[in-house]
Amino acid sequence: MATENKNLSALLNPLSKDNPVIVQILGICSCLAVTAKLEPACVMGISVIAVLAFANVIISLIRNTIPTNIRIIVQLVVVAGLVVIVNQLLIAYQYDVSKQLSVFVSLIVTNCILMGRLEAFAMGNKPWPSFLDGIGNGAGYAIILIIVAFFRELLGSGTLWGVQVIPQSWYELGYANNGLMILPPMALIVTGCIIWVHRSVNKDLQE
Repeated sequence: MATENKNLSALLNPLSKDNPVIVQILGICSCLAVTAKLEPACVMGISVIAVLAFANVIISLIRNTIPTNIRIIVQLVVVAGLVVIVNQLLIAYQYDVSKQLSVFVSLIVTNCILMGRLEAFAMGNKPWPSFLDGIGNGAGYAIILIIVAFFRELLGSGTLWGVQVIPQSWYELGYANNGLMILPPMALIVTGCIIWVHRSVNKDLQE
């Protein structure tokens, strides 16, 4: 029962109470960079989930054979290998999205969420809990990206997933898209608003 509760916590806690973006304040850079549109934000989120989950499993499997003084190098090599695979899959099957994401897929290698979970969790736990931890933290990261991208694309471009959502009749009545929303600083402001709402609801997170 204790093991099941631990596994459940590893999967679910990062979705809210221990979210890597809005609680631990990690992965903010990519949140600024890829959330002007919903599609690349979703693809980035899925990519991080896949890389983090499998990197956690691999590091967990070999954790007892990794010399302590080179463990960070080994972790980087594992993550880099998985990122190359993800990048090649995107180029093969989602070329337009991969162009929008540009170098940011490659920069998953340096995402502090990944290195933090590999060091803090996968190095000390078995493969299954590590897999769940990777899924949970990746999903927590993806949720925030998707929420930020939803508001930025909707209010900044009047579209969602490239499809016009705000009716043309609104524009004829004088509605104008908020061009500020698609600028990088607005991603930080929207993220800040999410953090504010989240901490208002979760009083135990307030200092």
